[in-house]
Amino acid sequence: MEKTIDEKKQGETLVIPSKAENNKKLFIESYGCSMNFSDSEIVASILQNEGFNTTPHLEEADLVLVNTCSIRDKAEQTVRKRLEKYNAVKKINPKMKVGVLGCMAERLKSKFLEEEKIVDLVVGPDAYKDLPNLISEVEEGRDAINVILSKEETYGDISPVRLNTNGVTAFVSITRGCDNMCTFCVVPFTRGRERSRDPQSIIEEVNDLWAKGYKEITLLGQNVDSYLWYGGGLKKDFDKASDIQKATATDFAKLLQLCAEAQPKMRIRFSTSNPQDMHIDVIKTMAKYDNICNHIHLPVQSGSDRILKAMNRLHTRQEYFTLIDNIRDIIPGCAISQDMIAGFPTETEEDHKDTLSLMEYVKYNFGYMFTYSERPGTLAERKLEDDVPEDVKSRRLAEIIELQLKHSEYRTKQFLNTTVEVLIEKESKKSNQHWSGRTPHNIVCVFPKGQFKVGDFVNVNVTDCTKATLIGEAIGLSKNN
Repeated sequence: MEKTIDEKKQGETLVIPSKAENNKKLFIESYGCSMNFSDSEIVASILQNEGFNTTPHLEEADLVLVNTCSIRDKAEQTVRKRLEKYNAVKKINPKMKVGVLGCMAERLKSKFLEEEKIVDLVVGPDAYKDLPNLISEVEEGRDAINVILSKEETYGDISPVRLNTNGVTAFVSITRGCDNMCTFCVVPFTRGRERSRDPQSIIEEVNDLWAKGYKEITLLGQNVDSYLWYGGGLKKDFDKASDIQKATATDFAKLLQLCAEAQPKMRIRFSTSNPQDMHIDVIKTMAKYDNICNHIHLPVQSGSDRILKAMNRLHTRQEYFTLIDNIRDIIPGCAISQDMIAGFPTETEEDHKDTLSLMEYVKYNFGYMFTYSERPGTLAERKLEDDVPEDVKSRRLAEIIELQLKHSEYRTKQFLNTTVEVLIEKESKKSNQHWSGRTPHNIVCVFPKGQFKVGDFVNVNVTDCTKATLIGEAIGLSKNN
């Protein structure tokens, strides 16, 4: 239950339909969070217009790109092993060029290019439009680098190529960067200051996805709740905006409303939320529109006020409880999921018990849990000693996971003998006679195929369950088809 967003997708080779006129081959892999997978779609779109078709075969690639994550040491080690593999192949195919994209690129630019000489190309998250120029530099025998973090770039004018998609669900990026300086997190340093995308371009993308047959979108950002469009510019500069800009600004609650009304039958999800920015208007908007899914991913990281302060999480334990109470009151039955860190510097047994008691209060549907991993360049790495022994971290994590599994089972069982709407996404992993999809609460449900197909909204009577999966029988199409 480690936080990798989608375990199956990590390192997956991304392939899109070829253009007959293109004669160069691109091999691209992605690691990390949903933002990275979304960014890879943008990169593929840019390079398709530069003569590149994607290939699943590393050996025949002219250009190899890996989109990287810096959030944990394990993610970086995985990418390093892949770079070793690329370079082994490069000895056989010396014309092949290797590039690193994303958060790791920004953080380790000089190490990759100058010290270790393992890549030809380093491109940060805000520089993808510069890829054609950088590739030209590489082809002329020079190393190429652009990791400049932008105050404006949102890629709102790029129509992403949807990679390896099921044709049913898609990510729509709405913000880039983050202003929350959580002491454990590298994102503000690797993705820059927070800026929001023009809502008009978001709605155009949503409408385009619906026209192409997509049935569900996830609005994506490091912190979607702090989305704020006032004509462009950084969120931190909003106080300098004109009166008319402030009066006509679009916040996240308003953006949710615009998306819900633009396509009333399209399911809308969002990720990730930050407790300090989750305003009651967002919860009320979710309750108002049936097509906004009743699931909130609400990372808390710790149940201890002392540790929350050390993490620079700008909320208290009690404020988090109040937020949970408001969600439960306004959206009864709303699914809530978490991120949790075990063994943050100075964490005591008392702090750990506070985390367990917070989990008992909320009883999350599911969560992403991991031990603290010191990330170079973060405030915690600079100012706090990583002083909790690894065996203590592991034991505390095991206790957190054990409790979460108990709560997941409790929440899943609440759906027994009810009818849920399931959007069919794919064939079940365990049986080619069953479909697999998700409910609005983001719970996987499997049921016999019958006459239904991928992309159908189906009402399913839940007859059984595991700790995390609903099992049932379809009773017909829902009203949303």
